[in-house]
Amino acid sequence: MKVYGHPFSTCTRKVLTTLAEKGHQAEFVMVDLTKGEHKAPQYTAKHPFGVIPFFEDDGFTMYESRAIIRYLDAKLPGEKLTPSDLPSLGRMEQWLSVEQSYFSPSSMAIIMEMFFKPMSGGKPDMDKVNKGRDGTAKALDVVDRALMSQAYLAGDRFSLADISWMPYLQYLSATPHGTLITERPHVKSWWQRLSTRPSWKKVNG
Repeated sequence: MKVYGHPFSTCTRKVLTTLAEKGHQAEFVMVDLTKGEHKAPQYTAKHPFGVIPFFEDDGFTMYESRAIIRYLDAKLPGEKLTPSDLPSLGRMEQWLSVEQSYFSPSSMAIIMEMFFKPMSGGKPDMDKVNKGRDGTAKALDVVDRALMSQAYLAGDRFSLADISWMPYLQYLSATPHGTLITERPHVKSWWQRLSTRPSWKKVNG
């Protein structure tokens, strides 16, 4: 197996965390975003949209991180990260969709402006930050209510849904707007459980 990506990429981190949870290691192929390698012809020949990650498994190839983590969980031995009962499976899929549609676009607006832009000497666009904050707060309010009665998004067991939220929570917590996490007691406790998992420590090590 090969994973083409960048260690700072949220979507790459989802794949690496899933591999770590399954106790499996793939060959990591660095795609340097700062050099535009993801837009180079030799890479877009693999991934037509020119983003990361890209995945290879013995001649089989695919892209899109949420699809890749489902594939890895289905193929690899180890504890299953996809619930077997239908209600929990439905919840997992629901929260994967909520992350993709509502949480990650808003949280990434904050993260790009407050975390990544200053790294290159840029000044945050506070209009984008404030708009992102509103969307992020709404999504986390919904999560906080759901976590009042369960430990994880799909129920009482950790699943792919939790993995899909983890990279954004990590970066958000490293900005001044990490209070969006800590001000919500159930989200705060959930993030503490997630961020101390051995798989996450390995990916962030």
